[in-house]
Amino acid sequence: MSKLSEIKRAWWKEAVVYQIYPRSFQDSNGDGIGDIRGIIQRLDYIESLGIDVVWLNPIYCSPNDDNGYDISDYRNIMQEFGTMSDFDELLSGMHQRGIKVVMDLVVNHSSDEHKWFKQSRSSRDNPYRDYYHWWPAEKGEPPYRWSYFAKSGTAWKYEEQTNAYYLHYFSEKQPDLNWENPQLRAEIYDMMHFWFKKGIDGFRMDVITFISKHEGYPEFPEEIQGAKMIDWYAKGPRLHEFLHEMNREVLQHYDVMTVAEGPGTKTDNVLQLVDENRQELNMSYHFDHQSIGVGERFIINEDYQNLVKFKTILSEWDEALSKHGWNTIYLGNHDFPRMVTRWANDSPQWRTTASKMLTTFLLSMRGTPYYFMGDEIGMSNIKFDHIGDYQDLMTINWYNLTKEEGGNIKEFIDSHKLCARDNARTPFQWDKSKHAGFSQSAPWIKVNPNYVEVNVANQQDDPLSELNYFRQMIKLRKQYLTLIYGRYELLLPDHEKIYAYLRELDEEQLLVILNFSDETSSFQSDKINGLKQAEVLINNYKNYICDINEVVALQPYQSIILRLR
Repeated sequence: MSKLSEIKRAWWKEAVVYQIYPRSFQDSNGDGIGDIRGIIQRLDYIESLGIDVVWLNPIYCSPNDDNGYDISDYRNIMQEFGTMSDFDELLSGMHQRGIKVVMDLVVNHSSDEHKWFKQSRSSRDNPYRDYYHWWPAEKGEPPYRWSYFAKSGTAWKYEEQTNAYYLHYFSEKQPDLNWENPQLRAEIYDMMHFWFKKGIDGFRMDVITFISKHEGYPEFPEEIQGAKMIDWYAKGPRLHEFLHEMNREVLQHYDVMTVAEGPGTKTDNVLQLVDENRQELNMSYHFDHQSIGVGERFIINEDYQNLVKFKTILSEWDEALSKHGWNTIYLGNHDFPRMVTRWANDSPQWRTTASKMLTTFLLSMRGTPYYFMGDEIGMSNIKFDHIGDYQDLMTINWYNLTKEEGGNIKEFIDSHKLCARDNARTPFQWDKSKHAGFSQSAPWIKVNPNYVEVNVANQQDDPLSELNYFRQMIKLRKQYLTLIYGRYELLLPDHEKIYAYLRELDEEQLLVILNFSDETSSFQSDKINGLKQAEVLINNYKNYICDINEVVALQPYQSIILRLR
């Protein structure tokens, strides 16, 4: 049994993180693009949610090849988003409301328009040459590396000016930084100090597990090709040396939260990143559950909503971090589809109920929950029919590659209706006015047509809305520390419809029961007794039905938290 007295408490463990994708949150100047002043306008709404931390996607100067993840100046604000004085006002407004601010740290790569790369590509003897990874063409073609975004599928781009190739795991306009260079690392650490001295409260570190490359860029084994290289990218020999140095030089000097975006991180190596004794990072989030039923280029298969696999993966991750380190819990973000579409049911009949069920799950698991903007009102995938509606570089390039190869275009479009990143990036739905109250002008990406029904204004004063259920669930999590620190025990691991688990801390025992299906189902476990007399802490239906045999009848997408003792 977990004992609170034996747990090292921390503010970032007890926080609920709310992710804001600035481009799509609120436009303040009518150019169709969300901005910092738009977020400032909505500070009271953000405060009303009860969240503790806002994670902002990149707002730095960028030519926007990858929606801000291609940074051309780490110390200035993208003109479309506003000014540094706007940011200072936003940070102050958040802090006045007791909300901490976490920013994106994108230092695996920069933009090719960053001054470092402009110098680096100009000549082989430029002082900035070794800020990036170069392969001289006289050595022949470099060993193959896979790229997420490259039109050609390869992560090496030839530059005629210096007769060499540069490495880019992502877009051609996102050259990878060379962390082997101590001068580069010093520049990055100085930049981190700049933001911490401004008062930000942490960093979410974009693909930080990729920063260490294998010396000499050796050929990878034949069985490690294409997207399978991701796991190898995360096994660079100096990764932990670099992160420990970052902690020593920067992080340990501030009371901040750090979370790694950890592609290639698994349950057997995550503690190398987040074990407190290693003095690297606080948390890491993985992609194991996101890959269920999703193949290369986001083509889905029959396992797409396989609950048994989902439970197994989430439970294995809880176990891996049960004694050391700390877990993260998320269902969606700017890189994945809307949670109600991906994990439950976005049909008009079930969307509201299913959204509440998923909120119950996210806020009742052990670990820090990350909640993506708009999910609190049940926003769902837009499901574009045409490639021309997409803005995301990854989807567009994959579509073109599939078309060139003579692949199945219909299968690609149908799968991306469910999995494409742009599904999460459509404008926030504030009200039923034109453009959903997001902007006075046509937005940079289309608004989901269901905004007339699904919006904040419709839900704000409705006690039964998804929005107010979210607020209730946050209050419950703060009231019961068992939901944060309590031991987690999975029940009915093989049940194909129900996800049920115990949370226990000191003498308190809570039971979470979730129906992940659109059918009625029954819960019973020989490990549990006292269900008939249990206190219902929250329920997304009016009724709690438990018979004399302690069998609980669950309606479609019903979620219940019970206090057993």
